[in-house]
Amino acid sequence: VQLVESGGGLVQPGGSLRLSCAASGSISTMDVMQWFRQTPGRQRELVASITTDGITNYADSVKGRFTMSRDNTRNQVYLQMNGLKPEGTAFYCCFAWNVNEGGSWGQGTQVFVSS
Repeated sequence: VQLVESGGGLVQPGGSLRLSCAASGSISTMDVMQWFRQTPGRQRELVASITTDGITNYADSVKGRFTMSRDNTRNQVYLQMNGLKPEGTAFYCCFAWNVNEGGSWGQGTQVFVSS
């Protein structure tokens, strides 16, 4: 499956952004879909995950502020990011994994949190 992210941009601290990840095929067959972020010089961080059952998990650093959701009819997943902090500045990528097909990455979208 091919993934295309969108929704990144510049936002002030405390602001919100909604990232989208559109899949070329059905996401209902994906065992898990995830959002990662990376900044130069730092290890890639798993931000949020969602399973086929809709069970979500979040990094401690974003709990209570970020919400991941999926729309199987549109073959998209979303990451609603509220209360953004400057340390949220990163390159955000979508990842989809299926036990039979392995994983796929999107090309990513850049988020800047700055005043």
